[in-house]
Amino acid sequence: MEREKYFQKSLEQSSDKPEYVFYDGPPFATGLPHHGHLVASTIKDIIPRYQTMLGRHVERRFGWDCHGLPIEHEIDKSLGMSAKEAVESLGISRYNNECRGIVQRYTQEWEKTVSRLGRWVDFENDYRTMEPWFMETVWWVFKQLWDKGLVYKGEKVVAYSTELETVLSNFEASSNYKDVQDPAVTVLFKLEDEDAYIAAWTTTPWTLPSNLALCVGPDIDYIKVKDEERGKAIWIAEALKESLYKDVELEILERVKGQELAERRYQPLFPYFQKLADNGAFKVMSDDYVSTESGTGIVHMAPAFGEDDQRVCKEHGLTESVCPLDSRGRFTDAVTDFANQYVKDADKGIIKLLKEQGLVFKQETLVHSYPLCPRSDTPIIYRAVPSWYIQVTAIRDKLVENNRQINWVPNHIQEGRMGKWLEGAIDWAVSRNRYWGTPLPIWINDKTGSQVCLGSIQELKELTGVEVEDLHRDYVDELTFTKDGEEGVYRRIPEVFDCWFESGSMPYAQVHYPFENKEKFEKNFPAAFIAEGVDQTRGWFYTLQVLSECLFGKPAFNNVIVNGIVMAEDGKKMSKRLKNYTAPDILMEQYGADALRLYLINSGLVKAEEQRFADTGVQEMVRQVLLPWYNGFKFFKTYADIDGWKANESAGQDNILDQWIVSRLETLKEKVNAEMQAYRLYNVVPPLFDFLEQLTNWYIRLNRSRFWQKEMNQDKQDAYATLHYCLETFSQLMAPFAPFLSEHVYQGLKAYHQGEVSESVHLCDYPRPEVEKRKPALEASVERFQHLVTMGRQKRNDLKIKLKTPLGRATVLHKDAHVLDDVKQLASYIEAELNIKQVEFSTNESDYIYVYAKANFPVLGKRLGKRMKHFAALIQNMTEQQLDVFQERGQIELDGVVFTEDEIVLYRQAKEGVNAVSNRFISMEFDPELTEELIAEGAVREVVNRIQKQRKSEGLEVTDRIHLAVEVQEPLSNWIRIHEAYLKEETLTETIVFEAVESGEKHNTEHGELIIKVSKA
Repeated sequence: MEREKYFQKSLEQSSDKPEYVFYDGPPFATGLPHHGHLVASTIKDIIPRYQTMLGRHVERRFGWDCHGLPIEHEIDKSLGMSAKEAVESLGISRYNNECRGIVQRYTQEWEKTVSRLGRWVDFENDYRTMEPWFMETVWWVFKQLWDKGLVYKGEKVVAYSTELETVLSNFEASSNYKDVQDPAVTVLFKLEDEDAYIAAWTTTPWTLPSNLALCVGPDIDYIKVKDEERGKAIWIAEALKESLYKDVELEILERVKGQELAERRYQPLFPYFQKLADNGAFKVMSDDYVSTESGTGIVHMAPAFGEDDQRVCKEHGLTESVCPLDSRGRFTDAVTDFANQYVKDADKGIIKLLKEQGLVFKQETLVHSYPLCPRSDTPIIYRAVPSWYIQVTAIRDKLVENNRQINWVPNHIQEGRMGKWLEGAIDWAVSRNRYWGTPLPIWINDKTGSQVCLGSIQELKELTGVEVEDLHRDYVDELTFTKDGEEGVYRRIPEVFDCWFESGSMPYAQVHYPFENKEKFEKNFPAAFIAEGVDQTRGWFYTLQVLSECLFGKPAFNNVIVNGIVMAEDGKKMSKRLKNYTAPDILMEQYGADALRLYLINSGLVKAEEQRFADTGVQEMVRQVLLPWYNGFKFFKTYADIDGWKANESAGQDNILDQWIVSRLETLKEKVNAEMQAYRLYNVVPPLFDFLEQLTNWYIRLNRSRFWQKEMNQDKQDAYATLHYCLETFSQLMAPFAPFLSEHVYQGLKAYHQGEVSESVHLCDYPRPEVEKRKPALEASVERFQHLVTMGRQKRNDLKIKLKTPLGRATVLHKDAHVLDDVKQLASYIEAELNIKQVEFSTNESDYIYVYAKANFPVLGKRLGKRMKHFAALIQNMTEQQLDVFQERGQIELDGVVFTEDEIVLYRQAKEGVNAVSNRFISMEFDPELTEELIAEGAVREVVNRIQKQRKSEGLEVTDRIHLAVEVQEPLSNWIRIHEAYLKEETLTETIVFEAVESGEKHNTEHGELIIKVSKA
């Protein structure tokens, strides 16, 4: 397909068609594609292929996320130093050049894997977030938010990666929780106005040197207890007395409400910041957020390291906080005892020092879920950092409303994971103290503090006189300007954008809007479709929606498919180190890309569910889907080539199974198109697989004799035409899902057309349903026929009568004569499939089958509660008339309550002494008596089977005619002579002789030894 440039041809063919806009979220260019990428890539390929075949023009630009922590982290590791150290050593220009150099290290591998998957995507016209034109649009986007008053600078307690030395987005901070062990310590704070202590609990001992306050709940009951063991009076929440003092008799010295403890002062644990006592530090505060769920009911507060700590302290007049940490999370010289120690490493020393002072009440180890940096897998800390924010809270209600306009697949994401995230959305910190990224376009006057935000390269040129070709820090940091009548120089702030701001800007930046493509973009915004993993509800999906609302007041996309997360087969995260998965390229080499694609989309992954990836699942797609499909095509090709068949417009559909399979195909078209329009892939793939089963295991098998006829009569012509139409149409239906085998089969079928056809299956129109070919009643009849065949074979097994031995009679049973009339059309097929001489039909089903009902307890139990026993008895005792009504209408009223098919289960079983089988669709009764004539016919069928196998083992072609010599005893010899004509026709035998056979193949049969010699005629 790549060689023939069908992708380019599809774009050319659709160039004048309506635009269908699809956004491809940019992956980081610092790693190789894994199975998670391939799920999204498959979905991103299927929908655009389908829309193209519907007659729409779909551009598919690949994007690269080139900025941010992943790139810098790679450089830092290669240089063996932090980014800050590297910039100080190399300078920002050389550091950024290092980043540029590795940005597309893996692009060739990505292109190879994505192309091998069969995904059509434009790599030549890709977009990269580090391109100046992309970055310029990012500036423009930010300027629009700035002009609308949605940008502000604030110091908030935010998630911070000490390894990467930067703030993390709230959605990054919540993406990588793991169970870790942390020290939990209860510390005693000495009150100044009495000889008593307040106990406070923390899991972050490293924050204790920065403690500035304690907090109690104003309406919580607190008690002062006499602690005999420690010789101290200690204040704790009364509700937590038992957990703090298990099985200890305590004397309660005093009991107060929390508000009575407020404003009391205490001695600092450490001397580092005791001068702040004059500014309102080291006192007890009160706030409703304090609870008695754990700890002591009293909270230690370090306002630089806790959001609530900061809020409460400010509300109580303590506006000053201390954050004695450097950018790497190490204590500064202000904390003399632990200077230069990493905070987590300092925990032990801090606890030890407090123990020596007798201030540790209790120490334990806590296992809890803790956020780790998603890039470096190191612990996140929360600290106060000055950042630039987008005021998301101001547009939160609009975001929620926009979200309701989007078609989420699966739909529970809309009000669930996505909706709840938006309802609780907080302001978005978009600045990062980094080096390799798009600089924030804010210049501040170094004298007056006035601020200017720029939105383009042209604006920068007008103010600085310099026209830059690149917008990275090494090009713009030194650019300054002054304004007439103003003192001071405007200098750019050092921060760069969070790379999530760039990916949220991609709809506009990928086309350099509004500097280029303005009319085209606005005509086609929002996008028709996007797709990514469920983790992006708090990432790309979110940032797209925030910026779209800020700019245009509407959603950024109309439809989205959310895929689940792919895990290794052992349930763990896929890991190169653990070697717990097979690389995608190896799998595709072994089983083919179609098998991998079908496995991924025929799973819970397309419902946003987690899936354990199993190589055997890919292998099963080959066995269950691709091989039957290919073998069906091969069957057609084998006989069509023998007969020299060509498609004939005059071919008819007199055969009932031709009409049926074509009707099934039309039903399939209708179903697939409806579900694809709704983006529900999980409802598309199963019907496709089911049709393939109907075509290969039923239609072809039941009609093989028509293709084997000697003469090219109308019936044979019709069989070829029907099978060719079904195979070709099925290949077109499957083209978006399994592009390789679809193309192979389509190219093979093209040879049988006498006129012009599309060059490729991927250049065809997608099949639309032709309603006039639908025959729903016939489809229902064939379904009943299939039930009869399945049940009948099982009954023959129960009777221990082989399928090759004919039965004399069987009766199809159903109380509805119209149903029987429909099934009668298939009588000859029932006889052939179940090897029955005569099939009869009767409405006297009740003579053979007993029908009874039972309550569906799991369903009805919730609804009926205590009345369940009463109604269960009514259901079990339903009369024959009531059962008939229920079967006909699908519901029934009993004692004033209406019950549906979900709530009542019908059971059908044969009456005693009757050889019958039944299900809710139809029943059948058998006569198991075997005459010698029936036994003889079955024996000869067995002989035919042995001859056919011998033909195949000796390498004869299906069209080769043979001479046959057999050595056999009576009665089998006589039976073969009686049925000689049948045997010759089935095995293409010219002559048959009965003689002693010296070099033949021996077979042991139920009726004696059989020796066969086959020779080509």
